[in-house]
Amino acid sequence: MCTACPPIPRATDTDRISAFEQRLVGAFNDGALMLMTSVGHRTGLFDTMAGMTPATSQAIASRAGLDERYVREWLGAMVCARVIEHDGVSGTYVLPAEHAARLTRAADANMAVVAQFFAVLGGVEDDIVACFRNGGGVPYQRFGRFHEVMAEESGQTVLPALTTAILPLVSGLIGRLERGIQVLDLGCGRGRAILQLAEAFPNSSFRGMDLSGDAIAWARTQAEARGLENATFEVRDLSDFDRTAPQGRFDLVTTFDAVHDQAKPANMLKGIRRALGPDGVYIAQDIKGSSEHSKNLDAPLGSFFYTISCMHCMTVSLAQGGDGLGAMWGRELAEQMFREAGFGTVEVHELEHDIQNYYYVCKA
Repeated sequence: MCTACPPIPRATDTDRISAFEQRLVGAFNDGALMLMTSVGHRTGLFDTMAGMTPATSQAIASRAGLDERYVREWLGAMVCARVIEHDGVSGTYVLPAEHAARLTRAADANMAVVAQFFAVLGGVEDDIVACFRNGGGVPYQRFGRFHEVMAEESGQTVLPALTTAILPLVSGLIGRLERGIQVLDLGCGRGRAILQLAEAFPNSSFRGMDLSGDAIAWARTQAEARGLENATFEVRDLSDFDRTAPQGRFDLVTTFDAVHDQAKPANMLKGIRRALGPDGVYIAQDIKGSSEHSKNLDAPLGSFFYTISCMHCMTVSLAQGGDGLGAMWGRELAEQMFREAGFGTVEVHELEHDIQNYYYVCKA
């Protein structure tokens, strides 16, 4: 017993205790499932099994080029989670087609990609606990694969919808890109959006900026490999962008899930307004939610995003001596900050393919 801790209130509703206990038991299993789902994605096991008839663990391991003993234990976790089906008589396993439709690289929505966040963020738990006690933050460099996973995730929410749903939010923008304009993407990560747009619109010029040197190096390598002379990338801290942004240089500025983890998000937004020309437009994708905790109770991924915020978005900002805005800054505060940055018109859009983000269109 903790002698320094105050006594807990006497719990009298035994049914409520039991229900909460069962919820936690389910959460233990679901948390374990996320780790094993990440492993299944990274090893290609889901992709391998999607193309197989019922097979033994040895056959699955052989097809995937993996160690059978590890595959067999992984299969046990997947069977208990009712993701993979097992025939005890024949000793074979099969991934149902309906499950493969959400767990493989060939699927239109691969939810196994998102499962990787749990392992990535778990790797900095000790650092986060230290921040709870001492303040401060955890720098980008501690997050290993975060940019890789973010690039893979944006490959599902941003890239397929760029020219079909996101850019068409601004009337006439596709035509302007075809004729040739100047485009800036801030917090570009590995620059996959810039690379895709540079290929699609060779008459336009594209520039990406991000704090991560590793992510920018990857983007530059890709641009060179694809021969994209209209795409350039720069390692850049945007904390002083309100003063250093080139005046009126760009026709379009974009941020994809990139405002809330900046050290000084208000400065970045003011810099975006400064960088836009007279007919310029700013498109921002950011997390769908409210600025108030109680209004996020029905958000489909509320707890998930608060967790990612606490263990990445907020803490990397605080590590730079920043504001620690956090991923769940919410629509109310977002609209307020866009207007305070100098945007007179702020439109808020929701897209059918994306349940987790708002798309803001901001103009002077």
